Amino acid sequence: MSSETALAGERRARGLAPFLRSQMRNIAPFLTLIFLSGFFAFASPSFATLDNLGNILTQVSVTGIIAVGLTFVILCAEIDLSIASIANVTGIAVAYFTLQESYVNIANIPLPGAVAIILSILLCALLGLVNALGLTVIGIPSFIMTLAMMQIAAGISALLVRGQIAYKVPSLITTLGSGSIAGIPWLVIVAAVMLLGGHLVLTYTRFGRYVYMVGGNREAAEYSGLNVKLILGSVMVISAVCSGIGGMLGVAHFGSAQQNEFDTYLLDSIAAVVVGGTSLFGGRGGIGNTIVGLFVLGVLNNGLDHVNIDSFLKILIRGLILLAALVINVYAQRLREKTAA
Repeated sequence: MSSETALAGERRARGLAPFLRSQMRNIAPFLTLIFLSGFFAFASPSFATLDNLGNILTQVSVTGIIAVGLTFVILCAEIDLSIASIANVTGIAVAYFTLQESYVNIANIPLPGAVAIILSILLCALLGLVNALGLTVIGIPSFIMTLAMMQIAAGISALLVRGQIAYKVPSLITTLGSGSIAGIPWLVIVAAVMLLGGHLVLTYTRFGRYVYMVGGNREAAEYSGLNVKLILGSVMVISAVCSGIGGMLGVAHFGSAQQNEFDTYLLDSIAAVVVGGTSLFGGRGGIGNTIVGLFVLGVLNNGLDHVNIDSFLKILIRGLILLAALVINVYAQRLREKTAA
C-alpha cells in the first residue's frame, strides 16, 4: 500500500512540475508582490495601513489607464513606444482648448469643456491611427513607427505650449483627475473601470480572442481568415486612446500641463505589463497580469519611500526588477517552445 502511495505521489509530482513551469510567468510576479509587501510591512510600520493602500492605488492609476491599451499591443507581439508622448500631447491639448488664467502666456483656443475633451480624444485617436497605418499599410515595424510617433507627439506638445505651463482643464476632467467620492478618488475608479473593461473585452469577446490568436500565431490567424492587419491597427488605436485618457486625467491630477510631464510613464507602463507576466512574444497574459504588475511597481516605489532609501538606488532597484521580469519572460517562452516541440 505504501509503495502504491509513493508511486501516486511521484506521478503527481511529475504532473505538477510541467504545470509549474508553464505557469512560471504568472506565479513569479505574484510571489514577488507577496515578498515585497511582507518586507516593507516589516521594515516600516507606516506601510501596511489603509491610508497607504489608498496612496498606492492613486499612484498607479494613471499608469494603469495607459497600461490597459499597451496590454492589447503587447498581446499582439507588438510594442508602442509613443504612449507617454501621446499622453502628454493629449493632456496639453485639453488644456490648450480650455480658457486659462491671464497670467498663463499661451496663445490658446478656448472652447466649451465638452468640445475640448472630444477634440483631445480625437487627436490621440488620430495619432494612434497614424501608428496603425504605418504598421499595417506601409509595413514599418511597430518599434520604429512608434519611436517616430514619440517625436511627432513631443513636437506637437512643444508647439502648443512653447515651454509654458497651463493649469486649467475642463471641470469634468478636473473632477475625474483630482476629485473623490465617498473618500475614493475618481482617478482610482476610472482606472479600475478601464482595467475591468479591458479584461472583459480580452476574455469574453470575439475581438479579444482574435488579439490572442494574432499574438499566439500570426500565420495561423491569417490562414484561418482573420484580418490580422485590422486587429493590429485596432490595438494601436486602443493604446493611443487609453494613453490620451490617462494623459488628460494625469494633467488634472498633477495640476498642470507641460512638456515632458509623462516621460517616466513609458517605462512604468511597459514594466507594469511585462513584470505582471504578459509575454513579450504575444498570446500569453492579459489585464490580470497587468494588475499584478501595477501592484508590484506601486508597492516597490511606495515601500522604498517608506524606508527612506537613496533615490538613485531606487532607480537601480526598479531596473533590476524589470530585468528579472524580462529574464523570466524569455525563459518562460523557451520552456513553452521546448514543451511544444
